[in-house]
Amino acid sequence: MEKLRIGIVGSKFAAMLHAESYQRCPSAEMHAVAAIDNLDEFAEQYRIPKRYAGYREMFEKEDLDLISVCVPNYLHREVVVSAAEAGLKGIICEKPLATSMEDGREMVRVCRDRQVKLMYAEDWISAPALIRAREIIREGGIGDILYVKGKETHNGSHSVFAQQKKFCGGGAMIHLGIHPIGFLPWLTGQDIRQVMGMVTGGGDENLLHKHYTGEDWAAALLTFENGARGFVEGNYITCGGMDDRIEIYGTEGNIHVDLTKGSPLSVYSRPGFDYAVEKADFTHGWTQPAVDEFMSLGYVNEIARFVECVQQGNPPPEGTSGEDGLKALAVTFAIYESALSGQLVEVDKYL
Repeated sequence: MEKLRIGIVGSKFAAMLHAESYQRCPSAEMHAVAAIDNLDEFAEQYRIPKRYAGYREMFEKEDLDLISVCVPNYLHREVVVSAAEAGLKGIICEKPLATSMEDGREMVRVCRDRQVKLMYAEDWISAPALIRAREIIREGGIGDILYVKGKETHNGSHSVFAQQKKFCGGGAMIHLGIHPIGFLPWLTGQDIRQVMGMVTGGGDENLLHKHYTGEDWAAALLTFENGARGFVEGNYITCGGMDDRIEIYGTEGNIHVDLTKGSPLSVYSRPGFDYAVEKADFTHGWTQPAVDEFMSLGYVNEIARFVECVQQGNPPPEGTSGEDGLKALAVTFAIYESALSGQLVEVDKYL
């Protein structure tokens, strides 16, 4: 079977995650990249032969099978719609799907009408530890799920696009909390029906990052369609490196997953060394260096699954369709409404 010809739109952090994972996928070949900055450096680092300053020109000139959309959130809609109209077979869109429900609906509709596979890049769904956790749940290992918790937290983003609500669509919830929001329905097999949210207000109302216009702390209580309960959190106030944790409580047991700091390595270093874990400020003293973050966080498996999906003509893997991304967006905006109103909000009103 011939390798898929891959295009990447973007050249910063998210694009790096995808490029590193494509390098480890024998069925894919990175053929072209489009970006407005860092273009030559990125293309040379990943040996991508064709480079473009504009993605529309790349779509017109290159015969691509699959693209990764790795640009700031507010640009997702225009890139995805342009790619679908150009006739690509598959599109991978980074989280969140869009910055508004209107944009997300348009993306799903255009791709559906043109029979283009729109795949939502929720990497937690492909993380080996979380795949194993779901297998144990499916085997009945902890009985029926009663309550689940998930969070992603770190000390903030250096990107102005993540710091400003007009570019990101929100703050810590849409940028970080979107991971457990998208992952927990896949884990439980249950959609989220009701939410009760609380967030900081942005700017001077933030706990720490006063120059962020979106919230720097957010949390929400969830009710699933079967009555099970949940809790999600995203924040930019956590020092010491990115902290992703999931807890699952059942009638016959529980599961605890430390996704980012569960390394089997413990290192004590006086001078420090190059890298321990994403967002860690330093590496001297005791640390638990990540062994393979691209694999443990799900990126390698995610890209391999999406490539296989396009090659074999299969639907997107469970939990990763454009419609799934739209559901996660609906939950997020319901949380924002709840935080503003102080009331319980039904998610269905956004779908």
